[in-house]
Amino acid sequence: MLDTLFMGHSSPNDADMLIDKQFVTNEIRAFKSSRRFRDMANGENYYRGRHDILFRQRTAIGANGELEVVNNLPNNRIVDNQYKKMVDQKCNYLLGQPVSVQCDNAEYSKCLKELFNKSFQRSLRLIGEDALNCGVGWLFLYYNELGELAFKRFSPLECIPEWHDAEHAELDALIRVYDVIAYENNSRRVIHKVEIYAQRGISYFTLTDGGDLMPEAPYFQSYFVVDNAAYNWLKIPIIPFKYNAKEIPLIAMVKSLQDGLNAVESDFQNIMQEDARNTIIVLKNYDGENLGEFRRNLAQYGAVKVSGADGMNGDVSTLKIEVNADNYKVILEIFKKAIIENAMGYDAKDDRLSGNPNQMNIQSMYSDIDLDANGMETEFQASFEKMLFFINSHLANVGLGDFRGEAVEIIFNRDILISESEVIENCAKSVGLLSNETIIANHPWVDDPQRELERLKAQQQEEMLKMQSYDESFHGNTDNDGEFTE
Repeated sequence: MLDTLFMGHSSPNDADMLIDKQFVTNEIRAFKSSRRFRDMANGENYYRGRHDILFRQRTAIGANGELEVVNNLPNNRIVDNQYKKMVDQKCNYLLGQPVSVQCDNAEYSKCLKELFNKSFQRSLRLIGEDALNCGVGWLFLYYNELGELAFKRFSPLECIPEWHDAEHAELDALIRVYDVIAYENNSRRVIHKVEIYAQRGISYFTLTDGGDLMPEAPYFQSYFVVDNAAYNWLKIPIIPFKYNAKEIPLIAMVKSLQDGLNAVESDFQNIMQEDARNTIIVLKNYDGENLGEFRRNLAQYGAVKVSGADGMNGDVSTLKIEVNADNYKVILEIFKKAIIENAMGYDAKDDRLSGNPNQMNIQSMYSDIDLDANGMETEFQASFEKMLFFINSHLANVGLGDFRGEAVEIIFNRDILISESEVIENCAKSVGLLSNETIIANHPWVDDPQRELERLKAQQQEEMLKMQSYDESFHGNTDNDGEFTE
């Protein structure tokens, strides 16, 4: 079986000669300076709350007419992270519930459920976050120390894919660049690791500060070993999970709106703290210190001394500036609604949920996020199809069965608000029109339809046994003529 599902590898020296080190260093340099990398970094930073507003400075027009940094003004930097809310909302909507497996082959279904355990579900959700923040997430399949098939998430900021086709459907190789911290003589330094994943195996290097690739132990290795023999998969065991076909991250659609929201809230607080500047002071014939001294005395003593100049009387008057908070409130609502619409999310405080909402209102509120989730699910379904190739090969390799060609459906259980009473009523009305399996699968109280069917079957058998026992007991208390005996 190994000969048909896997292949052996060449020697490390042969594999090393296949790598163009200059090409790899050029790809790393181009990736780090690309717009795609900046968008991915923005997605990760904004999700973690590191927004551009945190680096903003207050400026004013200087004497020469140019903007100058002003340090004596309030400079609030407020982060109202609606972007993170949208990412969590969309990720939990599609991946918050464990995926289900539907397959006619009971043994195959059991094997898949064991592999898609809680640890895998957690990794899948993190990859969903990566796909939203960076446009694509990466999953590596490998054998751990116990010889078990395991799943590992790669950060998109570390991965440089070399695609085989323009549609980005198949990989020729993947370059992974990441940093590790090392200590030498109590001195801390950063080491840039480079791993190259190809069909022939994995090559290991370090990237010097000068941009050179230096081989590092173990230099080269195959993907797994069986009976002291090294083997590789027939394909590279790294699966891309895309947010959309163009691999465009969510931040590219809402960054300007998120920045505008942060700026408006920060500016409003700045104005609230500029109490003295809400009132413009008008000086007439003021013969005193410079304006800086005047404002300091005003703030310190709450009074000013005005003396006349050239025989004219001095005076102080004010112009009041009113700050209308309602204007800011309207702008904030516009920004928040625009973020929700452009991110294709939903507003949990939607007016359609007030009172006694019906299922049509709920579905209307979820329409945008549902459309976006459809596209994301299509991409993830294609990724699961690629992953099943490796899983089927693994199951055949360990002798659990050859399930290639078996039909299997991966179901994403979306976490949607529903009107349970309406759904249950519709399920009850479908009895006799649809199969029990379809009805149970759509019932809001059922998480595992197959297990619920087994429970229902066991309950029906138990009721039949009770009825049979009752009938036997009833007939046992009659005489031969069918009349009751005492």
